[in-house]
Amino acid sequence: MYKLKVRKIGNSLGVTLPKEALAQLDVAEGDEIYATGAGDSLTLTASDETFGKAMEAYKEMRRTYRNALGELAK
Repeated sequence: MYKLKVRKIGNSLGVTLPKEALAQLDVAEGDEIYATGAGDSLTLTASDETFGKAMEAYKEMRRTYRNALGELAK
């Protein structure tokens, strides 16, 4: 677990990941990562082709089955 501080970056807010977290994700400057949330938690995942395709499929399915997913979440 890493304790991160939210800081002002230009007109936005952001966090800086420590080098240990970057090493764990195996990412470097310019790489893409995905942030997925559930409730009050957030998961960071290193970008890869398979994950990207899965996220695109989820986004498409989410729009189509929005009402059903809302009922299942209750």
